[in-house]
Amino acid sequence: MAKPIHVTDRTFDAEVLMSETPVLADFWGEWCGPCKMVAPIMEEIAGEYDGELKIAKLDVDENGETARRYGVKSIPTLILFTNGQSVERLVGAMPKEQLLSRIRPYLAKTYPGANRSVFRE
Repeated sequence: MAKPIHVTDRTFDAEVLMSETPVLADFWGEWCGPCKMVAPIMEEIAGEYDGELKIAKLDVDENGETARRYGVKSIPTLILFTNGQSVERLVGAMPKEQLLSRIRPYLAKTYPGANRSVFRE
């Protein structure tokens, strides 16, 4: 089962922007309560969408350059990247199903033939 990967300012472009798989980047901080609420959801999604979606976690305190580049002002901020482009941004903690309802349309476009149960509404 896949797990989220940890990225840094140095590895962000290679792991996220150059990825052939869509990437949900989780901009978070160790001290952030809502970020801690989102963390287990990211773990679940990483496992459920193994091979179809990659979860990349970036600690904004240790990697401020990338956070500034993407205008992250509040955390948690989740940005979905496909083909190196930011296509969806979610700010704040939210339930898993609400988060998935926002990213599923992009995954369906990326995988038009997919009929796995994870794509059902």
